[in-house]
Amino acid sequence: MREKDLISIIKETLNSKYIGDDCAYLKDLGIVVTQDSLVEGIHFLLDKITPFQLGYKSVMVNISDVVASGAEPKYLTVALSLPSNIDENFVKEFYQGCKCACAGNIQIVGGDITGADKVFISVCAIGATRERKISSRKNAKVGYKVVVVGNHGSSAIGLQLLLDGKNTPEKLIKAHLEPYAQMEFGQYVGKNIKQDYGMMDTSDGLMDALSTIANESGVLLDIDFDKIPHDEEIENFVNWQNFVLYGGEDYGIVAIVPNDFICPYGKIIGQAKEGLGVDLHYNNQLIHLTKKDVENKVFSHFKENL
Repeated sequence: MREKDLISIIKETLNSKYIGDDCAYLKDLGIVVTQDSLVEGIHFLLDKITPFQLGYKSVMVNISDVVASGAEPKYLTVALSLPSNIDENFVKEFYQGCKCACAGNIQIVGGDITGADKVFISVCAIGATRERKISSRKNAKVGYKVVVVGNHGSSAIGLQLLLDGKNTPEKLIKAHLEPYAQMEFGQYVGKNIKQDYGMMDTSDGLMDALSTIANESGVLLDIDFDKIPHDEEIENFVNWQNFVLYGGEDYGIVAIVPNDFICPYGKIIGQAKEGLGVDLHYNNQLIHLTKKDVENKVFSHFKENL
């Protein structure tokens, strides 16, 4: 059973119209809400990341979901579970990292602290939707263009370097340890677009985002691999193309927006057409990828555990 299968079961059991996108849009309250957890041994290793970086990343991954909805991130709560051997310096540095990630008017307004066998972090982020149009994975339409912002592949290669005991190239390792949510892009789209659109971040991989929007919107996304933004340095690594497509944790944004929508950020990599799934143009080949094709390649927390 996969993570998305579990989400489907939960959604069906609760009969909730809010579950599905990364953020729940509570229109009557004018907010979006999201929550992400990071678990030691699954999302991070304490000997590979500093407490400051861990706090920074914990906040940034939640901000990414909010801005990818088109909303403005405003408030956070941070729950931190710690084993008894963690000292006060860890806690100070962790929250300094959280504070650093809270750019602009974002505020941490509460949370919880408990004991645990491992470090466990859960962050809830709230975004304001006033005078903004909120995205949905179901809103991509035939004729829309596919826009991507942020380099892809760097974080996954950075993680591999860390696991191999290497500390260079620094910018690739930093891409994994200190990701940046594409706030300018997400907020520009949310503020300025007038029509329905589909948008989500690429935390689970670029191809996962493309496939999810394509299948939930009922369209075919025609993608040119050569136009996907990435750091040229990753081309020195074996199978770098797979890292670009499936690596994850780059926290870029994919937006499928009307052709006449002018956006000063991002790069156009394709178009939405009649059909279903993703058509990838790569190395003079056309590769059609179904929902199942993509699910077999992307990371899933429960793929092998359940």
